[in-house]
Amino acid sequence: MSKNYWDRFSNWEEAEKSWDQEAALAETSKPIQKLKVLPNIPGIEAKTKKYLKWKSLKWMVKKDEGFRILRRVLRNPFSYGYRYIKSLFSRQSFERDGDFYLYGLKNVDEFVRLMGRDDVVLVVGFSYCEKPHECPSGRFTPECVRDLENPVCRQCFIGKSLHTLPQKKTIPLIIPTIHYIGNQIFDAMDAHPGKQVIFLITACEMTLEMFGDYGNMAGVQGVGVRLDGRICNTMRAFELSEDGIKPGLTVLTKPTEKRVLELLATWRSLQTQS
Repeated sequence: MSKNYWDRFSNWEEAEKSWDQEAALAETSKPIQKLKVLPNIPGIEAKTKKYLKWKSLKWMVKKDEGFRILRRVLRNPFSYGYRYIKSLFSRQSFERDGDFYLYGLKNVDEFVRLMGRDDVVLVVGFSYCEKPHECPSGRFTPECVRDLENPVCRQCFIGKSLHTLPQKKTIPLIIPTIHYIGNQIFDAMDAHPGKQVIFLITACEMTLEMFGDYGNMAGVQGVGVRLDGRICNTMRAFELSEDGIKPGLTVLTKPTEKRVLELLATWRSLQTQS
């Protein structure tokens, strides 16, 4: 039997209604820590935003363990170099639609059209800081058990989202560091030659601003979804989070959760019909 909850039902609406009912029961029996009110944390501070592209380059080089990303770039330095420089000197590396940051895309409809192609593989990733403090897999880890019997998993948006995913052409990830997702994207490209890798990932504004150039360099298209809550808005906070020091919770706002689930519903429908 498939591990994913949505496979038990004949349609999306029935599955989501059942999930939400059981999540409400789990919250009654064993509530987890949640942000009842979103904190008023401003976006990236002005001092940090200055020269942010160059700070991101320094970080990528400094933290590239084993030079994995560099070695990948050196396989085809002219193509990667051209795309990186073009993105680097653009006004910004993305288009923005609310909490959606669009890379290599003009609008969300273009992403939906990409999902409908036969030659695509979708990476669906969630930042570790979106995990509950009570996560049975631990927070700073790429693991996620999404255990249907665990009341914490039942209340977790990540768990819900992962249970919607079809098995086919889908790569689910939990993202502990920016280098982790970069390496996973490159690995997906290697593992699926002739396929186009696209992505839907959640991350804080700092990450989405800093590292769009690297997605553009890789030539992948996708949607980065901005997290709210206890986000990183300084370089120091970002550096600590990359080392697993992130006591605050981040969340998607309810309207943004709805938009993400709509995309996942579209992806599931396209894959189950093909």
